[in-house]
Amino acid sequence: MYICRSNEIHPRANMKNRIFGIQRFIKNEAFSSIFLLMCAIIAILWANSTHSESYFQLLHLEFGFNIESKKLSMSFLHWINDGLMAIFFFVIGLEIKREIIAGQLSSIKKAILPIFAAIGGVIAPIIIFILLNHNKPGSEGWGIPMATDIAFSLGILTLLGKRVPLALKVFLTAFAIFDDICAVIVIAIFYSSSISWLFLGIATILYALLLVMNYAKIYNQGIFIFIGIMIWYLFFISGIHPSIAGVIVAFTIPANKKIDTRKYISKMKTLIGEERTRASEEKFLSKPEIKWIERMQELTHRVMPACQLLEKNLHGVVIFFIMPLFALGNAGVQFLGEGPNSGEFNYLAGNIAISLVFGKIIGITMFSWLAVKLKIASFPLRTNIKHIFGLSCLGGFGFTMSLFINNLAFTDKYLENCAKMGILGGSLIAAVLGYTVLRIILKNNIEKE
Repeated sequence: MYICRSNEIHPRANMKNRIFGIQRFIKNEAFSSIFLLMCAIIAILWANSTHSESYFQLLHLEFGFNIESKKLSMSFLHWINDGLMAIFFFVIGLEIKREIIAGQLSSIKKAILPIFAAIGGVIAPIIIFILLNHNKPGSEGWGIPMATDIAFSLGILTLLGKRVPLALKVFLTAFAIFDDICAVIVIAIFYSSSISWLFLGIATILYALLLVMNYAKIYNQGIFIFIGIMIWYLFFISGIHPSIAGVIVAFTIPANKKIDTRKYISKMKTLIGEERTRASEEKFLSKPEIKWIERMQELTHRVMPACQLLEKNLHGVVIFFIMPLFALGNAGVQFLGEGPNSGEFNYLAGNIAISLVFGKIIGITMFSWLAVKLKIASFPLRTNIKHIFGLSCLGGFGFTMSLFINNLAFTDKYLENCAKMGILGGSLIAAVLGYTVLRIILKNNIEKE
């Protein structure tokens, strides 16, 4: 969903472009969820096979490099979770910025219902988990059931075909983005270790420099990447989880166009008119034709805001490489493994699954109903509370962000393993329940129409 505000485009055409962008985004997310699921299944099978030792040896393989007197060396799993996932969070930051500028979070009227739904979907699972897990080991994992996985949720919606109103898919996307914002805040505040204020101060200075460059409309991709990596490293050694650096750096990427849309169209028409008179049918392009194409590419890059261009270029890398690799490294739960106090800790998986499924259903449905009842929001077009209830069932599919928080919450490997079982079990229940409920609701709606 790559949307950018443009005052020059006709409103009806702009709306069509938005709808097409949303549909393309959903299609990409749905397709990637299949690949993500395959990687998760491979990880589970590998971790429980006779070759499980090779799986865990790969994850704990350590490598790195030196930066002056500081040695940056981590296991393969940590490079995925602390390094590559920073790019994942960077793209989330770009998506949030786009939605705030020109999307579903660009006005209170548009944002209020998904914001209420996301707040409910965060608070209720946490409360249920704390109540179930009160004074028991594993209570530090309270943040695990608060997350919703947008890729899988949209993938399940896509299985229901054209009967799903587009407004419902847009609502789910907006809800999931605000849900991600809540997760990022929780990670930054509650799941970071003791802070080194010196390194954090240096990172703040570098971040301020990026903000000044943004304000002055100075954008050089190489400089932004270099400073962004430095901020990531400073966060890493300061004690704040480095993935947060990805989100905040994303907000400094300029959202302005170097050339307005009308001027772009006019220049493109001129270029096409110039070349039409000398176009040839040769197999290879001539030098003037190559130069002509390069000018068109340059114009196209100038009309697209840097933040939108980066999101477009990185989106495929994230959903088809980083997230599947994350699933491969983090979904490998050993079901037959026995750990210390196994009888005592087995409840943790059940508590997380219950919190994910019932917490999301109660929180999303009740807070959405409350927002509409108070007349501060309205349901999306062609939807009602039944649709929101069905969607809330899908909200319990936590996977990516839940597994990520799980890694930060626990140092005890057996607790971490139990939590993974809860995440996978709860997500599976949410998927089946959400698909079944929405199929019944949407079928009834079609019959009524």
